Order: sequence, then C-alpha cells, then structure tokens
Amino acid sequence: MDPNTPQPSATPLPETVANALMSINPRYNSFHQHNAIPSMPSNSYNQDSGHGSAAANGNGSNNGNTSVQPATTSVINLSNSSDVVIGPMTQYQGAVTIYQYMDATVEATRIASGRNNQNRGLPSSGEAPSVLRQERYFLYGALILFVIIAFSTALYFVINHMQGNEPTPSQPPILFGDSYASGTIPNLGNGHLVIDRPNWGAQNEVRGRYPLFPPIPYVVITHIGVQSTPCLDMYRCSIKMRTIQDAAVAEMGLPDIPNNFYLGGDGFIYVGRGWNISNAYSNRTLSICFMGDYIRYEPNEKQYSALQHLLAHGVATDHLTRDYKLVSHNQTKSTKSPGPYIYERISKMPRWSQCGNPGYIRCGSEIGLPAVWDQDFPKRNKTA
Repeated sequence: MDPNTPQPSATPLPETVANALMSINPRYNSFHQHNAIPSMPSNSYNQDSGHGSAAANGNGSNNGNTSVQPATTSVINLSNSSDVVIGPMTQYQGAVTIYQYMDATVEATRIASGRNNQNRGLPSSGEAPSVLRQERYFLYGALILFVIIAFSTALYFVINHMQGNEPTPSQPPILFGDSYASGTIPNLGNGHLVIDRPNWGAQNEVRGRYPLFPPIPYVVITHIGVQSTPCLDMYRCSIKMRTIQDAAVAEMGLPDIPNNFYLGGDGFIYVGRGWNISNAYSNRTLSICFMGDYIRYEPNEKQYSALQHLLAHGVATDHLTRDYKLVSHNQTKSTKSPGPYIYERISKMPRWSQCGNPGYIRCGSEIGLPAVWDQDFPKRNKTA
C-alpha cells in the first residue's frame, strides 16, 4: 500500500463516553480535548525475501515476499513463511507480575449507558429520585406506625398496672342485729334486708295523715289479695311496691301505700309507711302485709322468718310493747285477708290474740280503737 495514500481519520467519541472518561480519571482529559482517540501513524513495510523487520520477525526461513499493510487496515498478507511473530516480542526472565487494566473507553461506555457493574440493579437517573423518595416515605411511615403501636402497647400496660394497684374502696359492712350504720341497708338477721322507700322507688310527696307513737300495742297481719302473685326477687318486689302505692293513691283515694311494712317472697322487708306513720287501718297499730294473694298461694318460710325478725326488732327498739297482741286482718273487719294459710300459721305464734273472734271481745276495745279498722279508707263496705 502506498504510504502517501490518505488514511481514514479516527472516529470521534460520543459526548457521553467522553464525560464518563473524565469522571473516571482526569488523565483522560485528552479524549475530551481532542474528542477522538489519537490515530496511529501509518507505515508501509516491505520485506524482502530472507530479511526480518520490526513488524515481522521469524527464526525460520522466509523465501517469499511479505507485504505488511498499515495498522489501520488490520490486514497482513503472508506467503511461504513459518514461525512468524507479528508485533513486538518481549521475553522475560524471572518472576513476573501482570496487572490487568480495563480499556478506559469500554469502561466509560458502560458508565454512560448505565450498564456499569456498580450501578447494576439501580434505577436510571431519570426515575431514581422518585423511587428513592417513595422508598424513604415508606420507611418513614413504617417507623411512625411502629412507634404508635409501641406507645399504645406501653400505655395499655401502664393503665392496667395503675388500675390493678388502685385500692378497692371499702364497702360498709352489712350489720346484723337491731342497729346499723346510716347509709347501709340494714339486715335484721338471717339475710332479711330492710329495703327502704328510696330503694324501691316510692313517691316522695305522699305520706300518711297521722303519726304513730311508740310503743305500739297491736300488730295486724294483712295480704295484698286480688289475685296478686308472690314476688321472689328485689326487682319484681320493688315493681309490686310501686304498683301498690300508685293504686292506693290514684284508685283508692289513700294518702300513701296502706301498710307499715311488706314481706316479699325473697325474704326482704320493704318499708311502707314505716315505724312513725300510722297505717290505713287503725291508729296505734302496726300493719305488716304479705305480698301476694294467700287465699290462692301459700307463703314461703322466708316470709315467716322475716316476720319473726321484724317483730323481734320492734320489741328490742321499743317500737312495740313487750306484750303486744298479734291479730289477723279478718279479726278487725269483715274481710278474707290475710287468707287461710297465713291465719293458720300466725294463730300458733305466742303473741297471737283471739280478739274479734266469736265469743271474744272486740280487738282494741280496751284502748279505745274503733270497731272497724279502716280509718284511712273511704266509708264504703268493701271486702279485700
């Protein structure tokens, strides 16, 4: 090839590759400055038969002509040659250390195209900020959620611990006997609670007309009647007490519920007019009513036990005379109250009196009580 023939110029490097080269090492600034790889000088090598050269060396014979093309063409024609070495040949003796360097152009091309091993798996430059921002928000959200859960759990255990350590307020004991502290439900013994007017829901504005002065010489036993079923718990007995009071005031024209005390099927004692207001039957008497119709039903033992405890309490507190007389309602007026079952039981009690029965004096005549005990009732002869 003629050495004077113009050689093709080197291909310019892309701008991205040149910038990547500059980012790798400042020593590649020459690529940016010249914008191309420096071209190699073009030479022509003519080798005569039997002579070596810098481009082709051989230890064997060379009987033909050898034409060496310029390096830029990368074409070499050889004929009738053996043991040929193209390019410089270097021989080393002793230990050799070989360092491998990556072609800067190849490395720069990888960086510019985003295929660098160090960037493998990372998003491209255009989407990296948004993806990283989303990952950061997700991390912050997870951290905040963890803090909230941890704080709520800690607060829950602290509150439970504080509640567990709080002293339980002491409840006033239910006292047995004839005396009890104010504000407690009195218990007359054997579980017979005294349910006062506010406890069963009495009307506050109604009261009996006449006061009752102790000690009281007579106790009269009645029942509700009118096919009233017995109540067996405080809830139903309280409802029955309110019903009796409403009927007495609205239908019967009485100032309040008729009796001083009521005995529920639960064994509790419900306060009617109490110890200090006379009942609807006769002044200077204490009336105790069995809650139910005991012409049809038979009272239970809890009610009889409550009656005995109430009478004992009345004597111990001087509300009743020591020799009070116990009578049934039908001994004081013409009525079926308190029913045959109750009459049979109270007629066997130690304080029962036969007054009012045929052949006996009228009940209360010795202390001036009227012949018919119905002082609060309208003057109409009705049987209960």
